[in-house]
Amino acid sequence: MHRVYFSLGTNLGDKEANLRKAINEIEERIGKIVSLSAFYTTQPWGFESGNAFLNAACGVDTSLSPFEVLEITQQIERELGRTKKSVGGVYSDRLIDIDLLLFDDRVIEDPILTIPHPLMCKRAFVIEPMVEIAPEVIHPLTGKKLKDYM
Repeated sequence: MHRVYFSLGTNLGDKEANLRKAINEIEERIGKIVSLSAFYTTQPWGFESGNAFLNAACGVDTSLSPFEVLEITQQIERELGRTKKSVGGVYSDRLIDIDLLLFDDRVIEDPILTIPHPLMCKRAFVIEPMVEIAPEVIHPLTGKKLKDYM
């Protein structure tokens, strides 16, 4: 089994319902959720919007590969109403966003998948929920515990 960590976010519609649907789909399709953070209300990052976000993080045990996990999370996003992805650092409001942050202690640099997520430690809306559920996890590139990014 592998341990994978996700960041989830939404700033449109019934935000709590959006997160809960995504979490349920992750558990049904990817694996058992072993940790789930509280839901955090945060301001948009990287763009202007009047809609605050609701963010969370979760840890999941899975037998799937990182690329299978990515494919499934993108499918879940589409099914829950996400119509466009952020490209080239241009962000916008969204019904759901599921980011694959860590997969065991792997480092993957591929055109469609980068693990660990390159911005995870620079975003409070990601690192705070991660520290809540996995403070002792070691970032595979820096060797630092996640709690040391707070």
